[in-house]
Amino acid sequence: MSVDRYVADQRDRLLTELFDFLRIPSVSTDTARAPDVREAATFSAAALRRAGLEAEIHDTPGHPVVTARGPHVPGAPRVLIYGHYDVQPAEPLELWHGDPFEPRFEDGVIIARGASDDKGQVYAHVKGVEALLALDGALPVNLGFLIEGEEEIGSPNLGAFVEQHAQALAADVVVISDGAMVAPGIPTITYGLRGLTYVTVRVRGAGRDLHSGAYGGGVPNALEAMARLLAGLKDDAGRVAVAGFYDDVRDLSDEERAAIAAVPIDEAAFRADAGVGATPGEAGYALLERLWARPTLDVNGLSGGFQGAGAKTVIAAEAMAKVSCRLVPDQDPRDVLAKLTRHLRTQAPEGIDVEVQAEGLGYPAMTPLEAPSVAAAQAALREVWGREPVFARSGGSIPIVADFQRLLGAEPLLIGFGQEDDRAHAPNEKFAVDDYLQGVRVSAALLRALGGAWAAGGPDA
Repeated sequence: MSVDRYVADQRDRLLTELFDFLRIPSVSTDTARAPDVREAATFSAAALRRAGLEAEIHDTPGHPVVTARGPHVPGAPRVLIYGHYDVQPAEPLELWHGDPFEPRFEDGVIIARGASDDKGQVYAHVKGVEALLALDGALPVNLGFLIEGEEEIGSPNLGAFVEQHAQALAADVVVISDGAMVAPGIPTITYGLRGLTYVTVRVRGAGRDLHSGAYGGGVPNALEAMARLLAGLKDDAGRVAVAGFYDDVRDLSDEERAAIAAVPIDEAAFRADAGVGATPGEAGYALLERLWARPTLDVNGLSGGFQGAGAKTVIAAEAMAKVSCRLVPDQDPRDVLAKLTRHLRTQAPEGIDVEVQAEGLGYPAMTPLEAPSVAAAQAALREVWGREPVFARSGGSIPIVADFQRLLGAEPLLIGFGQEDDRAHAPNEKFAVDDYLQGVRVSAALLRALGGAWAAGGPDA
């Protein structure tokens, strides 16, 4: 029997099991949901055992980590599949068409919190392994799973867990499906992720809010200072004006620019989806290059001073801003933090104190296009989809991916089964039934292709 026939025959069961998984409100940010988060860990471990693997639940200072291992296959590559069973909060509940934790079908898609991010995608891998073991009786790779419960809160305990269990988790390839294809029906290999430096900036000009009639014109104004500082972070060409910001940026190769240029994008549709009338950014780069492969700086939040109705004539003592920098290879988030901090403090107007607090730091990650795992993924996606995949880089960040590279020496391989418009983190999150079932097929084909790549002369064959 083929994997296609297996998926067709088991379709109803595959969907029923996923629905059971989605019903668990495993919201990692909500301490009241801790029992539900553990239930999702228990469900994940049980599903891995039913698939034919040995699974274990590990306690951490936060939510549990689930690992699983298949039988040893001499000479075969070590493949680790990563995903997460925790989900974002469902609020605002009034914007959902129904209960976010009671999944339902709607026009060929599954509507539920976690449907695409990431329960549906990681469960497709579990079922792909199940299909291989049911059909072949063995796996072509040395397989492991790592499914965590804290991805939606920044994986605060996962790095330490991976470091502590590095020998058991050792892998040549880490497969991650926690993203999207560039468009429906276009299989996508994501070979790069941006890193992150996220800060809170606070400026203070006085010991308290001051009457603007009594003090205006004679004291520092925190709001004005913040406006000047933020405006000075970029120049008129859209480039970040922080000294040294671009020093370590790895330039795009001609091959990468060609690969990105081959990705279809409807810029009018992009603007319509974002609700914008223009796509400004760093001069000299195409839109997708700016979205995926160039570093950025954005103001994410801004507050200070009087916010109520009517008038209150005060000079605010403090102002606050949230600023994020998306980073590319070979930028170091700590180096960018130091440069940004130095810039803000040296550019501050007279009498203004500046405090910069790091809120999140993550390294960028990159897989060489010539890596054996990439060739195997191309073959698997071509087999399942009947067309060549495209190559993409992601503008987002998954900090643990760089940890996998650093601590395990593994190549990250990102193959998203979802769509960009799956409304991850938003009301009415969705995952197409066809994308879920294709994910099962791709997972099985990928493991076969990875096993074949090493047998044909891949690393350590």
